[in-house]
Amino acid sequence: MIGQLIVLLAGALTIAVLTVLIGPAVFHYHLLQTDLPVDSSELVHIERAYRDALALALGVGLVVSLLAAGVVTWNLARRLRQSLHGLTLAVDELSRGHYSTRVPSLGAGAELDSLAATLNDMAARLDAVEETRRRLLSDLAHELRTPIATLSAHHEAMADGVIEPEIAMPILAGQTVRLSRLADDISEVSRAEEGQLPVELRLVTVDGLLASVLQEWDERFETAGVALRQDIDLHHSATIHADPDRLAQVLGNLLSNALRHTSPGGTVTVSAWAHGETVEVAVTDDGEGFTAEDRSRLFERFFRVDSSRTRENSGSGIGLTISRALVDAHGGTMTAASDGPGQGATFTIRLPRARPAR
Repeated sequence: MIGQLIVLLAGALTIAVLTVLIGPAVFHYHLLQTDLPVDSSELVHIERAYRDALALALGVGLVVSLLAAGVVTWNLARRLRQSLHGLTLAVDELSRGHYSTRVPSLGAGAELDSLAATLNDMAARLDAVEETRRRLLSDLAHELRTPIATLSAHHEAMADGVIEPEIAMPILAGQTVRLSRLADDISEVSRAEEGQLPVELRLVTVDGLLASVLQEWDERFETAGVALRQDIDLHHSATIHADPDRLAQVLGNLLSNALRHTSPGGTVTVSAWAHGETVEVAVTDDGEGFTAEDRSRLFERFFRVDSSRTRENSGSGIGLTISRALVDAHGGTMTAASDGPGQGATFTIRLPRARPAR
């Protein structure tokens, strides 16, 4: 505001000085062009009247202009200060970890409104990250609670002589392996989400890769009493740039997930087809399915559709997370779809086809 007032005062002084210096001289020149004598009293009174009228009009006009400009400048500065104060408070709250804070509508111009919208978007993202972190810590605590409780109970039982060490040792060893596997799972999913899992790309034929994976899983499905079908529609041998071991890991995770959620007598179908510049591979089952709410969380770490399941019955809950990270590393996408509980599920992988060499 002080800067604006300085500019206004400088402009007012400039107008006043120029008017006082130039106005009377020009007026006096035009008076000399009349027939009035140079030293006549009429000429003196006319010039004095002009100077008085000019001074009065200029003084009143400058005062009114300065007052109006000052009021407008003060109002603008006040609104800007209030808007910036609101932004400052919101940023301060965010810096203290209150990610639910939102900047209210400022109404102070498109630029500040855009800044407020950007801050709100950032706050929403930070809030989502914080919610994921809390959920991850809760999941970790849940995963650790059972083996730790088992280890503690058996150690107390051995100390009290209730159970013999020879009987407790297999249980203790199993729970120790479970903790070790959980630590490995956490490490692997962290590396996957950070894009640090090594991927060695080379030309791979999709039908050859699928044939190898299906042959490996055929016996497991037969033992579980679930039919494993294939519907591969690749008229030409479609090739992709991929790491066959990593893609086999992805397909293995999807087949394992489908087998775990499909009852005996059900069917799992692996489909593949070329669509333009992409190759799509889908794993479809007629098992438990999932809700629309669960679909938004399927690829989150340690998420399981049925939270009552144990790790032994439903896996670690990171297979889909790692699978999507690996597909992303190949430049592709992975999606999930289901018509609802009991209606089965379909997981689709889309990968870019390898361009033919010239």
